[in-house]
Amino acid sequence: MALVTACGNSTSGATSGSTAQDTATVQRQSFDGNAALELTRQQCDFGPRVPGTPAHAQCAEWLMSTLQESCDTVILQTGTVQTATEGRLGIKNVIGIINPEASQRLLLLAHWDCRPWADNDADESNHRKPVMGANDAASGVAVLLQLARQLKVDKTDLGVDIVLVDAEDMGVDDNEESWGLGTQFWATHPHVSNYKPLFGILLDMVGSPEATFTREYYSTQYASGFVDLVWNCAAGSHFINSPGGAVTDDHIFVNRAGISCVDIIDMRSDSPTGFCPEWHTIHDTMDGISPVTLAEVGQTLLNVIASLEQ
Repeated sequence: MALVTACGNSTSGATSGSTAQDTATVQRQSFDGNAALELTRQQCDFGPRVPGTPAHAQCAEWLMSTLQESCDTVILQTGTVQTATEGRLGIKNVIGIINPEASQRLLLLAHWDCRPWADNDADESNHRKPVMGANDAASGVAVLLQLARQLKVDKTDLGVDIVLVDAEDMGVDDNEESWGLGTQFWATHPHVSNYKPLFGILLDMVGSPEATFTREYYSTQYASGFVDLVWNCAAGSHFINSPGGAVTDDHIFVNRAGISCVDIIDMRSDSPTGFCPEWHTIHDTMDGISPVTLAEVGQTLLNVIASLEQ
C-alpha cells in the first residue's frame, strides 16, 4: 500500500471525473514536452513505419542510436510472427535498459510501428493507405525516449526497462490475438531470463490536445493497485479519475505473462470508435500532437519513478 499512496492522497475516494493533478509531488526536473514533440516529429519524418518498409528499417536504426545516447544497454530483438492477413512477418523490438544491475525495475512500453491501412478513414479510398501514426504511436515512443534522456542527467537508482514493441497495429477486428504481435513475442522471449519488474506502464496515443486518460478496464482488473499509484501520480487534467472502457492493447499480453501492467491510453466516451477522430485514418499527423499533453504524461512517469524511490 505504500506504493499505492506514495504520490499523494489515494484516489479511491475521489469523485467521478475529478483529476489527480494536485496530488503528485514533483521531485525531479520538469518533463520537457517540447523535446518530446520534436522526437515525435523525427519519427514521422521517416514516413509511416509499417513493418517491412524502408521507413520502418530506418526508424529502427534511429531508435537504437537514440536510446544508446541515454541507456546503459540497448538490445535489438528480432523475430518472426504470424499476422492475420499478411502471412509471416519479421519484427524488431528495440529495448533500452537503465541501471541493468538494479533489482527493483520498472517496465515502460510503447509500440513504434504504424498501421498499414487507414481503415477507419471516412474516405474509403484511403482505406489501403498507411497511417502516419503521429499519435498512434510515435507520441508514446517520444515520451519514453525523452524520459531516458532526462534520467541520464537526473539519475535514478531504480532499474528502468524501455521496451519499444513492433507489429502492434497489424490486427483485425474480432481477433484479439492478431494485435500486439511484438509484445506477444517479447512476452515469450523476454530480454532477460526470469524477468520480473515491479510492474509495467504502457503508453498508447498520448499526444492529443483533447486526450482523456481514464482508468482502463483491463488495467484495473489485472493491476488495480498500480492503477491507483499511476493516477495518484498523475500530473495534469488529461488524467481523469474515473473508470474507462476496455481495450485490446499490448498490456493484455504483458499481464498474461504474469507482469502487472497499466495502460495509459486516450479513450473517448463520446466517440463511435472509443478513440480520437484521427485513429486509424490518414489524419493521424503532427497537427494532432500537443507538447502539453506529452509533458503531462512524461511528468506522470517521472512522478511514479520518484514515488518508487521513496
